[in-house]
Amino acid sequence: MPNVIEALQPTLEGAAMRAVFALPQPIRRLIAGAPIRIDGQELALDAQLLLKLQKLTGQTGLAASTAEKARAGMAHATKITSVAPLGGVVVAERAIPTDNGDLPARLYRPQDLTDTGPLLVFYHGGGWVIGDLDSHDDLCRFLAKHAGLRVLSVDYRLAPEYPFPAALDDALAAYSYAVNNAADLGSSSDAIAVGGDSAGGNLAAAVALQTTRSGAQKPVLQLLLYPAVDATRRRRSRELFGNGFLLTDHDMTWFMDQYSPVESERGDPRLSVLLADDLAELPTAYVVTCGFDPLRDEGEAYAKALSDAGVPVVARRFPDLIHGFANIRPVGHRFEEALFEIVGTVRAALDLRKV
Repeated sequence: MPNVIEALQPTLEGAAMRAVFALPQPIRRLIAGAPIRIDGQELALDAQLLLKLQKLTGQTGLAASTAEKARAGMAHATKITSVAPLGGVVVAERAIPTDNGDLPARLYRPQDLTDTGPLLVFYHGGGWVIGDLDSHDDLCRFLAKHAGLRVLSVDYRLAPEYPFPAALDDALAAYSYAVNNAADLGSSSDAIAVGGDSAGGNLAAAVALQTTRSGAQKPVLQLLLYPAVDATRRRRSRELFGNGFLLTDHDMTWFMDQYSPVESERGDPRLSVLLADDLAELPTAYVVTCGFDPLRDEGEAYAKALSDAGVPVVARRFPDLIHGFANIRPVGHRFEEALFEIVGTVRAALDLRKV
């Protein structure tokens, strides 16, 4: 019986959460509390309500005493926010061969898409320690269906078992695989984009930098959702939003200690992409940041650095949202609304390039 109860717990918690989010707005505001305003921004009610519910259930962050416990926590949270899989998307399991063994991957395609078109190689977030194909399944389905493109989601090796630069090596191998097998994936070698959220955004940015500098076929677009791009500095947003807004200061320190335990290596531009000597000629970038996110300022600094280097950039701050909102789309209307804007911009960016 305890095993049955344990298995049902995420489902019950998810049902309770959705019931709370379905309440009338005045009641949701009453539960969430008075509006939170920091740095001239007001936190979205959906985000504040989610944070309040997490606090009531004792969830304080993403880190844990061990990587295994942190991964279990992420898996549990994914089950809570999960709903029935988004329809209209065809999903196929893939295996990407590398020198270190096969990487699990999933290829997503809109059901009504049969012509050759753009492919987004997507790297999941999770501090290079947690997250997997399942934690980002809903997001990848949403991107494929509403941006009208194929998405190849990659399950790279995680730290601390595989510290920096293992995840980047896998990310580069997956991108190379997509370029070399584009026709089989329903795309063409000159229509491959890269993208990711948080740590995955870091990998996407690093892939864009490495391929451009090596003279290889570079991506046509880099989609960077609240990316980590500088492991050497604490910026103002980390001080403002380092506690109480899902991703905490402690989480960030813990994740970095797992992924790059040697501090002297953290300035390597393969990790701290913002510190690269030359950002010229990198692919067009769409950089998304959130107002209540400790990573906000470094993401926006990277967007500015790219623009200063002559790279076409669309920089979009969602001032009322928190880090990780893309993974909790099914919970709140505001999260989905922001994602619809993101996929619209991605679709427009790829259409403009006529890929």
